Amino acid sequence: MKAIIIATYFSLFIVLFAGCKQNDGTETSSKITAENQIRYAKGLAIYKYSGFSVVKITDPWPKATKAYTYVLQEKGTVIPDSLKQHTIIIHIPLRSIVVTSTTHISSLEMLGVEKTLVGFPGLDYISSEKVRTRITAGKVRELGNNQSLNTEVIIDLQPDLIVGFGIDNNNPALDNLQKNGLKIMLNGDWNEQTPLGKAEWIKFFGALYGLENKADSLFTGIEKEYKTTVTLAKKATFKPTVLAGAIYENQWYLPQGNSWSATFTRDAAGNYIWNGSKGTGSLSLPFETVLEKGNDAEFWIGPAQYTSLAEMTVDNPHYNQFLAFKKKQVYSFSSKKGKTGGIVFYELAPNRPDLVLKDMLAILHPELMPGYKLFFFEKLQ
Repeated sequence: MKAIIIATYFSLFIVLFAGCKQNDGTETSSKITAENQIRYAKGLAIYKYSGFSVVKITDPWPKATKAYTYVLQEKGTVIPDSLKQHTIIIHIPLRSIVVTSTTHISSLEMLGVEKTLVGFPGLDYISSEKVRTRITAGKVRELGNNQSLNTEVIIDLQPDLIVGFGIDNNNPALDNLQKNGLKIMLNGDWNEQTPLGKAEWIKFFGALYGLENKADSLFTGIEKEYKTTVTLAKKATFKPTVLAGAIYENQWYLPQGNSWSATFTRDAAGNYIWNGSKGTGSLSLPFETVLEKGNDAEFWIGPAQYTSLAEMTVDNPHYNQFLAFKKKQVYSFSSKKGKTGGIVFYELAPNRPDLVLKDMLAILHPELMPGYKLFFFEKLQ
């Protein structure tokens, strides 16, 4: 595939009414309430109670009209009867798991529970060295791809939980697995549109392993670093113009103005040339339109899958008409890969927006980041 475009992957307060158990086993009309532990993610809510948690997923895919509620029950505890009838109950902490997105891999590794992973669709996409070691040792099984999972292998594995995602309400493989008695939770991290909103989904995995405090500590550190970098960016005295994306099948795909990636440019004191466009996905434009508006952009960040200027001109010689190309101010994340070709950015960046923002600020305003070494991005030669 010639181009990999980030089509931007892809606060509610809830009071749950449940009866408190009395010594005689009867249910009272008392209300059990808890505060939502999530502050940035729009599609996730977690309510922590004594012995169990309630997790609600409201945006598993764009324009979803159905919410999904799950109860995470600790061993030896009792949950209210009112939560048993219409929710999926998952026993925690998990001992084994199947996940379906590389962003889930980085969450497991950050929490130190990557050894519980037993299967994944598309093993070559995983760049984590720790998980690759387990793959080589035969401890993580290949499961095909997300839309046509190898259900026979998964049923054989009998994981405690399958964490899936979907681009819509149609995933026959997950439906089939659920009919076979396996527990499934949907994860909508890819559908969040803010950097800290995506990153906060590490708390989803923290709840599954009884590691809420660790997940919260990790996220708090990321949040602090991100906000510190935003504050530093405010010292910039100018905002350089920024172009993004590349051509795929005669159309130029680039992020819309309210998207995840466009947010990084704004927070790094950059002027994304399509900043005024509405939407959180991607724009599809003819080359001539992009050339007219982006010809004089000072930086080109994220030119799809390209890893060199020469590779870009081989694909399309018209790329060299852009000022950023002529001045060699083109930066890509596609050159940093795992052993089997998985791009590190796709796996880790949603969980580490603080590192993405530092990279962006160092590119656009090196005077504010002296001596900084880019983590995800690389200047193309």
